[in-house]
Amino acid sequence: MKTEFREVLIIGAGAAGLNCALHLPGREDVLVVCKGGLKESDSFLAQGGICVLHDENDAESYFEDTMRAGHYENDPDTVRCMIRHSRETIDELIAFGVRFAREENGELAYTREGAHSRPRIVFHADCTGKEITSHLLRAALGRTNIELRPDTTMVDLLFSAEGDCVGAALRDNRSGEITLVYAGNTVLATGGVGGLFPHSTNYRILTGDGVGAALAHGVAADHLDYVQFHPTTLYSRGRGRRFLISESVRGEGAQLINAAGERFVDELLPRDVVTAAIRAQMKREGSDFVRLDLRTVRGGQQTLERHFPGIVRRCRKEGYDVLNEPIPVVPAQHYFMGGVRSDLSGRTSAPHLYAVGETCCNGVHGKNRLASNSLLEALIFARRAAEDIAAGGRAKGTAQWNYTKKEVAAFLKERKKLVTRETHHESE
Repeated sequence: MKTEFREVLIIGAGAAGLNCALHLPGREDVLVVCKGGLKESDSFLAQGGICVLHDENDAESYFEDTMRAGHYENDPDTVRCMIRHSRETIDELIAFGVRFAREENGELAYTREGAHSRPRIVFHADCTGKEITSHLLRAALGRTNIELRPDTTMVDLLFSAEGDCVGAALRDNRSGEITLVYAGNTVLATGGVGGLFPHSTNYRILTGDGVGAALAHGVAADHLDYVQFHPTTLYSRGRGRRFLISESVRGEGAQLINAAGERFVDELLPRDVVTAAIRAQMKREGSDFVRLDLRTVRGGQQTLERHFPGIVRRCRKEGYDVLNEPIPVVPAQHYFMGGVRSDLSGRTSAPHLYAVGETCCNGVHGKNRLASNSLLEALIFARRAAEDIAAGGRAKGTAQWNYTKKEVAAFLKERKKLVTRETHHESE
């Protein structure tokens, strides 16, 4: 067993983990580890785009859209913080080299997704997450103070006798060797829980590691049952991760239809409402899927090939020609709104332990996430966590977690069942 000492340990190399590392001072010795490869994060899979405050007149409607989608269980202060910092976040991504779509006059192009009252989502074709995260990864690889270590699993968090988080025990997936990494501050950015579900858009390696480890040590967590299902993933009888059909497709005019070719729901309602309508329709028909007609997209073939080339290619690979026929779609687990309780600076209830991205629950999403808010939320609060660490902040909260021992035991049991059997990696 080896021992290492770092100033900051970040567990997870998606958009949140990378952005946190990039905003730490160059004098900080930072180790970023991830369970799979450096590109095996859900951040790379995000298709639709990233939200941004369109203009000052949009502030209240953006706020209301987010709150309404979250069933008003969101934390208003967290939502306003995210909206307030959205434009500077987009500007920073552009400075990193991210190539968002532009109108002919050079201005940013905006699209609309479900539950948004207006277009306020910037994008790069239908692979926005890959465009953003690959540039963050490239920047991190160029920093001499940041070490990136893939194929490394967090076995457990380490705590002092006083209850401070002092690092984590890590396992090399190839050799099996355990390393105890002691760190001044530890950041959980381990993503969501999709690997716990048979049908999910997530990578199978995302099994709630950060939340599970935090719960095992009594760190506060919230809303473990708040799991979002995406209404439209490409139907398949095969095993493994489901291919997402971006909500932007519906924002651009694609229609959900039944076996008779009839629309049965407003496609731009919040995701949980659309998912419920699809399941009800499937039950009425006795079918395993409904259909999504992309032929109604505004601009037709030109829009599909320009804005959604990846979707067109994948559907063609699966034997569907979106230009001439509807495609079969089904809801699948997509996003985890619950997680380790954190504040506006990513602080948890444990000193020196931060949580950012899908691993955390800071209240911004409420009971149901508004489309394309996830990348924005992850980037903003990861940066705020880095700034708090740089300022010498001591990550500490006040309230203890309020789940019963039975509920926590059930969560940990499901994780153990999955992570103790063979987990296979998948690629597009």
